[in-house]
Amino acid sequence: MRARSIGTAAAAALALVAARDLVQKKHALLRNFPVIGHARYLLETIGPELRQYIVTSNEEERPFSRDQRTWIYASAKEENNYFGFGTDVDVEHVQGHAYLKQRTFADALSEARGGHDPQASLPSAKVLGGPRGRAKAFRPASVVNISAMSFGSLSGAAITALNKGAALAGTLHNTGEGGLSPYHRNGGDLTLQIGTAYFGCRNEDGTFNLDKLKDVVAGAPVRAIEIKLSQGAKPGLGGMLPGAKVTEEIAAIRGIPVGKDCASPSRHTAFRDVDSMLDFVELLAAETGLPVGIKSAVGEMGFWQELATLMARGDRGVDFVTIDGGEGGTGAAPLTFADSVSLPFRMGFSRVYGTFAERGLTDDLTFIGSGKLGLPENAAVAFALGVDMINVAREAMLSIGCIQSQKCHTDKCPTGIATQSAWLARGLDPASKATRAAVYLRTLRKELTKLSAAVGVAHPSLITATDIEILNGDYEARSLAAVYGYKDGWGQLSPRLADEITALLAAGPGTGPQSAV
Repeated sequence: MRARSIGTAAAAALALVAARDLVQKKHALLRNFPVIGHARYLLETIGPELRQYIVTSNEEERPFSRDQRTWIYASAKEENNYFGFGTDVDVEHVQGHAYLKQRTFADALSEARGGHDPQASLPSAKVLGGPRGRAKAFRPASVVNISAMSFGSLSGAAITALNKGAALAGTLHNTGEGGLSPYHRNGGDLTLQIGTAYFGCRNEDGTFNLDKLKDVVAGAPVRAIEIKLSQGAKPGLGGMLPGAKVTEEIAAIRGIPVGKDCASPSRHTAFRDVDSMLDFVELLAAETGLPVGIKSAVGEMGFWQELATLMARGDRGVDFVTIDGGEGGTGAAPLTFADSVSLPFRMGFSRVYGTFAERGLTDDLTFIGSGKLGLPENAAVAFALGVDMINVAREAMLSIGCIQSQKCHTDKCPTGIATQSAWLARGLDPASKATRAAVYLRTLRKELTKLSAAVGVAHPSLITATDIEILNGDYEARSLAAVYGYKDGWGQLSPRLADEITALLAAGPGTGPQSAV
């Protein structure tokens, strides 16, 4: 009898826990996997002890180490994101690790901005579309923005959370090539991405339709257009949405069959070479008034050399270039493409930047970077190389609950982010996750501001390639400039742009960083 009573009490307790898990909105994992989901949090709690004796170190896991994920989670939850008892990095033996060289003295502005105000603005040092006189040119209010992730790859709840988070944090949200969905219309300003399949602006045969594009732009807060040439996860291949994710809703938005793999072409049909691509860019800019740019991974350099040569003539050009590192990874891809095609971000970006710098064009366009740049130290290196803004993808996913289960391509994401399963997606509460996304984005901006102040400047775009050294794993280090062959002045703003952003920061809030030129 006593055993039965204990069993009944235990069952009742588990039922209460299950009921609570199903109705709470803080943890998507517990809503989707009541009771047993607590095992994950238990293991997370005792993780340091287990790893110390059994598993891995804090820096060994990939693509994001435990320390990196812990920092993102803590930042998004507004918890203590500090670490104690020193670094886990074997500082004298780790090849490629970056170190910023702090300055003993700094000016008053950088000192003031090095404080801890998470609401401090961090606008772009360049006006997007300004150099080419686009009708709707603007200065982005944030140098940190959300990268391209389509509805379809991500659930509607996840897109909603990210877009609301973008609105709260004052960042841009890239739609991804899957088209502009209802979930993108939650207050966040948008960068509309156009891929090779032209979803949302295509004819029945899959070719581009300008009138449909203009209708999309007119009906949503689109601030810029990005033409996707390739992405770091699978350069040389078109986008791939597994059939398991092609629901009736997605099929209707994209104009494709339900339940079948959606493979976009590997090349565009609206243009065939660099020359016709620039004609296409100018057509879109003229018809919409918006800044127009391109996104690409970096492979052979002939494309970039021809683009820079044609832009040097002055009559045509892209307003921004987004370089996606080969380490990027939100898209489903063959393993060999994910591992072995296209250059990593630092290597690829430095080559592209140098191509434009050789022709004196770096002031004429905005450089955007993506590929694990949602960590402060990686972002600082990117800015030192000449990036003007960064886009974050997987880090944004982590901020809204991703646990790096690496099931994005299976439609079985346990936290309801990279899935079209209605049951799994219900576990993600967009309202609470939007707040977490916004807090993470603000925290990353704050950390970038603090790192900038450490090297004596007020803005990350003022960090130079000589302010950072890269360890070579053999008790030696070289400056970032030396590692990537940068000449004097490369990676730096012109004096005019440096003065402009310094004056804007000194003026403080309310100076209208998003105002048009």
